[in-house]
Amino acid sequence: MGFNCGIVGLPNVGKSALFNALTATQAAEAAKYPFSTREANIGRVAVPDERLAVCARLAKSAKIIPTQLEFVDIAGLVRGASKGQGLGNQFLGHLRDVDAIAHILRCFEDDNVVHVEGTVDPIRDAETVETELMLADLESLERRAVAAQKRARGGEREARAQLAIIEPVLAGLQEGVPARRAALTQEQQRELKTLQLLSAKPVLYIANVDETVAATGNATSRRVAEYAAAQGAEAVVISAAIEAELAVLADPDERHELLGALGLAENGLDRVIRAGYALLDLITFLTAGPKEARAWTIPRGIRAPQAAGVIHSDFEKGFIRAETIAYEDFVAHNGEQGAKDAGRMRLEGADYVVRDGDIMHFRFNV
Repeated sequence: MGFNCGIVGLPNVGKSALFNALTATQAAEAAKYPFSTREANIGRVAVPDERLAVCARLAKSAKIIPTQLEFVDIAGLVRGASKGQGLGNQFLGHLRDVDAIAHILRCFEDDNVVHVEGTVDPIRDAETVETELMLADLESLERRAVAAQKRARGGEREARAQLAIIEPVLAGLQEGVPARRAALTQEQQRELKTLQLLSAKPVLYIANVDETVAATGNATSRRVAEYAAAQGAEAVVISAAIEAELAVLADPDERHELLGALGLAENGLDRVIRAGYALLDLITFLTAGPKEARAWTIPRGIRAPQAAGVIHSDFEKGFIRAETIAYEDFVAHNGEQGAKDAGRMRLEGADYVVRDGDIMHFRFNV
């Protein structure tokens, strides 16, 4: 699994249409009126990686298994969602387990598609949704704070440590500052993730524009890019209408031709994935053998035993070493045996920090 991404936004911004296009399904109802999404929709897509096919060819792999990106699409949020307005509040729980939030912002004009606020203003919309997520966190954290304070008064050390995280985050939420921007130590940031706060999730802003400006964006999408930069977030410009057209084209040549005609070098899904990996600081390592070539997604900076544990917990527990070949060496020397013969295979120990594109074979003993 690469990572999972919750899709949020106001009603009628193109959430469900984009979900359907990116996942090549019709699971989410797309309509021109608010609250058409009645249930959370979940879809998975393969993360494209050209290196995987190359490795499979050189290793003569019987199967290719890419890593996966999961999208979770919930009902549109409106003002008051955290207090029960609209339908989105029913599905906020689905967002607590995601790694990141993709915030779809409407950057197109269309008199035939109703906007719940009456006008197109993506920054206002972003702030509306952000406020609802913070209000949901505030309510949750206030309850936790009361319980932690009682345990801390009883001398519980874990409760005191938890309060050291809860109190500054809570103070920030009360001032309108999302949990992800709280002033915490690195250790506290790691602990913050266990609280599963919605406003602690990294955010990817997706500016949904019409077909005519998909390649260049427009003044409205540029406002989104500036807003995202100020928030320390990533932003991507996509046309849900174009992605829907691409989704029904099975022929890669036809897809490439359509993209070229529109002045686009790649589809929206690829841009979303690349931005998501950058936002979460993720990398990919590969395994390749006769049975399969497979991609594995890990956080940048992870060490070899933890990378092995992504494959199987026994690999981490009994880690001995990692036989490692850089992708460039794997290709240059025509696969594993050639890299070995050229002295390009390295035996890495428990302190080795895995690099993007490493081709690895783990030795372990349990």
